[in-house]
Amino acid sequence: MTLVPFDDRDGFIWWDGALVPWRDAKLHVLSHGLHYASAVFEGERAYEGNIFRLRDHTDRLINSAHILGFELPYTADEIDAACIETLAANNLTDAYVRPIAWRGTEQLAVSAQLTTIHMAIAVWSWPSYFGADRMGGIRLGMAEWQRPSPKTAPVLAKAAGLYMIGTMSKHKAEAEGFADALMLDWRGHVSEATGANIFFVKDGVIHTPTPDCFLDGITRRSVISLAKRHQMTVVTRTIMPEELPGFSEVFVTGTAAEVTPVREIQGMHFTPSDISATLMREYELLVRQSPAEVARLAA
Repeated sequence: MTLVPFDDRDGFIWWDGALVPWRDAKLHVLSHGLHYASAVFEGERAYEGNIFRLRDHTDRLINSAHILGFELPYTADEIDAACIETLAANNLTDAYVRPIAWRGTEQLAVSAQLTTIHMAIAVWSWPSYFGADRMGGIRLGMAEWQRPSPKTAPVLAKAAGLYMIGTMSKHKAEAEGFADALMLDWRGHVSEATGANIFFVKDGVIHTPTPDCFLDGITRRSVISLAKRHQMTVVTRTIMPEELPGFSEVFVTGTAAEVTPVREIQGMHFTPSDISATLMREYELLVRQSPAEVARLAA
């Protein structure tokens, strides 16, 4: 696979209120966000020119920054408009959208209350995260790292620093031949994959972990709404790892993953079937609706 470096591409990135050529969007090496992870971001997808649940993503970005102790210098309306502007400037209709905000260079120490808050938005083409044949199911390993307690990290923020253990866990899983890893939390409960929420099916009922130490994903909430509209029962609860062999279907959800079935978790096998197929299909239909229709169907 030939990789295209992210610093050497054509196009435009929205940076602190203006579109700049992609290659000119450079960050100083002494930015606080790089050294101390004082950064928050979003992952969004555009389908046929509409960014799916854009305001929900923008609201979460603003709230994530607030949790980390800084305020974004733009309103939600301005951020939404900037995302749409960046998508259009790059002549894309189906794309991944990445807004990010971080502390700048005025101070480089643990305390950085006088730093300027910067924000950028980039968009690029990104096909299916787990490949075209998602219905075949992916394989997950078991991560060694655990999702932290809310008393030790800002778990309800989409904060850059929280993804370090995800990267480490995913790299180990990939080295072992898996596509991703299932993470437990600090109590030993099932939590999520490294960057996607997870669902399990038993006797026609969908079970999903309580999101008390990881993000209650926007895609997660959309899929739960779709399931209920199709008269499926969804139970949010504590799930223990010893329960895993008793489930018949497993799937993960996320902006990048969309709805992706799982066929194996560290030697335990599952069969992607009707519930996974239905929710995959219905989600693919949902994301191509108008923003007003999305708001109605995903409520």
